[in-house]
Amino acid sequence: MKELKHLNKYFYKYKWHLIGGIFITILARIFAILTPRFIGESTTAIEQYVNGEITSEAALRNELMNNILLILGATLMAALFTFLMRQAIIVVSRHIEYDLKNEVYRKYQDLSLNFYKKNRTGDLMNRISEDVSKVRMYAGPAFMYSVQTGILFIVVIPYMFLQAPELTLYVITPLPILSFAIYKLSVAINKRSTIVQQYLSKLNTFTQESFSGISVIKSYGIEPQTNASFVTLSNENKEKNIDLVKVQAFFFPLMILLIGASNILVIYIGGRKFINGEIENLGVIVEFLLYVNMLTWPVATVGWVTSIVQQAEASQKRINEFLKEKPQIQNPSNKPEDVQGSIAFKDVTFTYEDTNITALKNVTFEVESGETLAIIGKTGSGKSTILELIGRLYDVEKGEITIDGENVQNMNLKELRESIGYVPQDAFLFSDSIRNNIKFGKADATEEEIIEAAKNAAVHKNIIGFSKGYDTVLGERGITLSGGQKQRVSIARAIVHNPKILLFDDSLSAVDTETEEEILNNLFKISKDKTTIIVSHRISSVKNADKIIILEDGRIVQRGTHQQLLGTEGYYKELYLKQLSEKEM
Repeated sequence: MKELKHLNKYFYKYKWHLIGGIFITILARIFAILTPRFIGESTTAIEQYVNGEITSEAALRNELMNNILLILGATLMAALFTFLMRQAIIVVSRHIEYDLKNEVYRKYQDLSLNFYKKNRTGDLMNRISEDVSKVRMYAGPAFMYSVQTGILFIVVIPYMFLQAPELTLYVITPLPILSFAIYKLSVAINKRSTIVQQYLSKLNTFTQESFSGISVIKSYGIEPQTNASFVTLSNENKEKNIDLVKVQAFFFPLMILLIGASNILVIYIGGRKFINGEIENLGVIVEFLLYVNMLTWPVATVGWVTSIVQQAEASQKRINEFLKEKPQIQNPSNKPEDVQGSIAFKDVTFTYEDTNITALKNVTFEVESGETLAIIGKTGSGKSTILELIGRLYDVEKGEITIDGENVQNMNLKELRESIGYVPQDAFLFSDSIRNNIKFGKADATEEEIIEAAKNAAVHKNIIGFSKGYDTVLGERGITLSGGQKQRVSIARAIVHNPKILLFDDSLSAVDTETEEEILNNLFKISKDKTTIIVSHRISSVKNADKIIILEDGRIVQRGTHQQLLGTEGYYKELYLKQLSEKEM
């Protein structure tokens, strides 16, 4: 139960709803146990009429009518309070489910990029959906039935002992057996449920990756192999579910068997005691039969509730693993930051934890506020890593990165990132309208600001060419647009909120040279008072930068302006001559 202690704060939050629910449950059970009593009294009245103790048919009719009205009244009140009980307790469980999902989602957002490299999307989705749902069953039905069972036993068992102590002992004997049997059954169910959950995570992960990579699957024509893998995984999942269902199939037959055993004991032992005169009224036996049936389901739920608790604890443990995870990137303060954009790398070395690849080695450079720095290098030379470190998506292991002379690790993380407009190498767009994708960079952006940003990114003409214009809803990851259009919408998103630092990670690779020239001219105009860093493989994208650095294997091997680098033998001049010859061809 220690894993479920995490939910105590939510139980405390909704304590008055739960206390009200417990009080209503007590009222519901009190009214529920009145019904067997009035039925027993009616049976006794009929017995007395048969035996001549009640001589008047009218008196019998009045007695029965009064009892019928009392039964109806007690049943209606029990039903009303049961409804209110469910409204109080089950609704609280839905609130807890809502709060827990939001807590998990917020945690997912706080966790660093390394976390997402280690965990698969399907598993993350399963924990926030299936696992949270199982925890809700603990906070709702398990809690409700536990309270209901406890109150019923406290009220009913003492009353039965007052009526017939020995018969009560015989009657309740099968109930612990029932509870224990269902508990053992629940343990087996729990083991199989855990396996089913694991296979569901695998299935979710496989389908999510298949849908995300559908273009690759189709391009390589591997639909049959992918389908075969899915069928294999589905069959394994099916077999595990069948194993679970086979065990669950014993649940109700076992319960009915033991209910029948309890009823037989009441009839047989109660009947003998009635014949022997130890029980005076036949109505007591009828009353006991009703109480036994009333108690059996709550006793059965003890095992069922135990199973729910076990499943909830297993699920909460999986959730807690993430909730206890400490983000590697912590926000050191909430102080306001007035970012101007002067950036300095001082002897920076960085190694990726997941691959153990050292991406940067003793990198040192400076960019003054308002300057443009271009970074060129071969694939894997560390260009993108520099941009990720500026936005503090990772922390350096050696050296220091400063903005306006202050170490980024001491800056307000939220305001640091808000001062940056970042266009990643893989342009990611959300399944929303083009307008909202651009506004993602500035939630309160006006229509004029959105259009101006789109024009500067040279994508406005494309957008108005769509039938719904800026209201065009994109497919998942922006699949509706071409690669170049996605990049340009991403650029518009970066510049719309007017950041002090602009970072472009090879974000013009999918556009033609004419469009590239238009975008670069616009960017140089709007970035006069901004610090801009451009990562590119094209000389045309970087030639007008104030400073250019060349990376090779994580080290700076050349630096200077366009003209200076053309006058020096090395990678930059070789790349320039190569691209110039390709252009002439």
